[in-house]
Amino acid sequence: QLQLVESGGGVVQPGGSLRLSCAPAENTLDYYSMSWFRQVPGKAREGVSCISGNGGGEVYADSVKGRFTISRDNAKNTVYLEMNNLKPEDTAVYYCAAGLFGYIQCNLQPGYDYWGRGTQVTVSS
Repeated sequence: QLQLVESGGGVVQPGGSLRLSCAPAENTLDYYSMSWFRQVPGKAREGVSCISGNGGGEVYADSVKGRFTISRDNAKNTVYLEMNNLKPEDTAVYYCAAGLFGYIQCNLQPGYDYWGRGTQVTVSS
């Protein structure tokens, strides 16, 4: 069982920046596609961004394009979500997820195999 731990959440002002980290408890290797989802109470969980395994590409939701950047550091076995120009609408619990999709491009559907417990991001003045 792969365990994922998110960190970096907190309270920021509109227009501010925040970087989330996702650190597996064990090596994920390069085979896993990694993703970030977010959820607001009463709403469905939505995909924010993902980065494909095996050297594949990245996908972003339209709502965060140009503001968020996903990346991974394989040496540190960590995936990041850099969030810039944050808006109140970005307030949510953010979840890290890992999936075994082989050489297929990642996507923002919820069919990932492993999930973290989430970290709260609040954008407020």
